Amino acid sequence: MIRVVLVDDHGLVRAGVRAELENPEVDTGIEVVAEAGDVAEAIDEVVRTKPDVVVCDVHLPGGNAPAVIRGVVDRGVTAKFLALSVSDAAEDVIDVIRTGARGYVTKTIDGPELVDAVRRVHEGDAVFSPRLAGFVLDAFSADLDAPADPELDQLTAREQEVMRLLARGYAYKEIARRLSISIKTVETHASSVLRKLQLSSRNELARWAADRRIM
Repeated sequence: MIRVVLVDDHGLVRAGVRAELENPEVDTGIEVVAEAGDVAEAIDEVVRTKPDVVVCDVHLPGGNAPAVIRGVVDRGVTAKFLALSVSDAAEDVIDVIRTGARGYVTKTIDGPELVDAVRRVHEGDAVFSPRLAGFVLDAFSADLDAPADPELDQLTAREQEVMRLLARGYAYKEIARRLSISIKTVETHASSVLRKLQLSSRNELARWAADRRIM
């Protein structure tokens, strides 16, 4: 039996997804062992139940799916993540996959396809809705082809996350929400980024990132 934690901030959505995953008319081999509606609750439930697969919405109260993945990893629990979202934006897909999810499907998927996606993720496959796979291939091809950048390499992984969001024009409050960190921590990372890159403003940072096509 594949044990699943279901994460979505809408109860009706969770009920519908659960009905498909535990369809009594079909031997899905899936059991939903817990549900959660926000980032903190999701992390707690995954740590408590230690499921095989987490089916997780991308945008959640208190953060997003990457915040759930990082929170679970930080607490020493391993689970496979399948993102299930209304969003088909390349930024969302790439962000979730870079953080460690094994798949990303949109909510246009039908019940049998979702059951199959959960099974495949459990078995170790990478699963994507058809038009989303290209985003991932393009992103990781770019990573492989990109030359070393000594300036970028000065930044920690978290500083690079903050840098990209700053360069895109997000406010500190928005960055804090997306990364599930405090505004004070965002300010600290932002100051460190500007200092390390020897830049004096967010406008200069935006130009620096645009020149390197890393926004």
